[in-house]
Amino acid sequence: MTKNMTISVEDGEEGLRLDRFLVTRLEGFTRSAIQRIIENGKVMLKGKPVSANHKTHPLEKFSVEIPPPDPASAEAEDIPLDIVYEDADIVIVNKPVGMVVHPAKGHFTGTLVNALLHRCTGLSGIGGEMRPGIVHRLDKETSGLIAVAKHDASHNALSGQLKSRTMGREYLAVVRGVVRPPQGTIDKPIGRHNLYRKKMTVHPKKSSGARDAITLYETIENFKESTLLRVKLKTGRTHQIRVHLS
Repeated sequence: MTKNMTISVEDGEEGLRLDRFLVTRLEGFTRSAIQRIIENGKVMLKGKPVSANHKTHPLEKFSVEIPPPDPASAEAEDIPLDIVYEDADIVIVNKPVGMVVHPAKGHFTGTLVNALLHRCTGLSGIGGEMRPGIVHRLDKETSGLIAVAKHDASHNALSGQLKSRTMGREYLAVVRGVVRPPQGTIDKPIGRHNLYRKKMTVHPKKSSGARDAITLYETIENFKESTLLRVKLKTGRTHQIRVHLS
């Protein structure tokens, strides 16, 4: 249930960034969680949303809308799945475009995990209660095959294959423009953008938390303003294909 609170600035609390101020007044909330609440417009001053870098002034009163707590575990949902293969150890699912793989902030229902919990009697618990059976992921807008582990032994085996690169991952991608050269290898470290922390970017060298990233590509067909590529991953970094091809 949503909870509404009024928090007043008291003596000695002026001149603080709003997010830092609220960390001291809202027990059990991290600064990042408070920043999300502020970004969602749930902190108001005189009826208007305020930013996280607002500096507090004496006697200011903030109206704060605290969202309900996130669910502790994923729930089973009767959602159709395209099962390509299944045995006692694994299930291979053809994930459609638009489906999120596992529950996360803003997507606690309608995910592949919700559907799997309804479909399967058991899933690996290594990934935690929000990611049972999930060994690897695809982005929401990417379709393709996902191997799901039914127990911990198969989870460890699949993870080992990914780590040793004995399990291959191949994608088809349509990109804007004509790719030159028509085939090649992109070997550039990927890490968080220095300014926009939600974005991933290529770093000139392995620094700032960047990790090795290797992408192999070859042209299947050229069109007037785009190219169809076959892409193979040697590593599996967040948004690797998008970052390297850009």
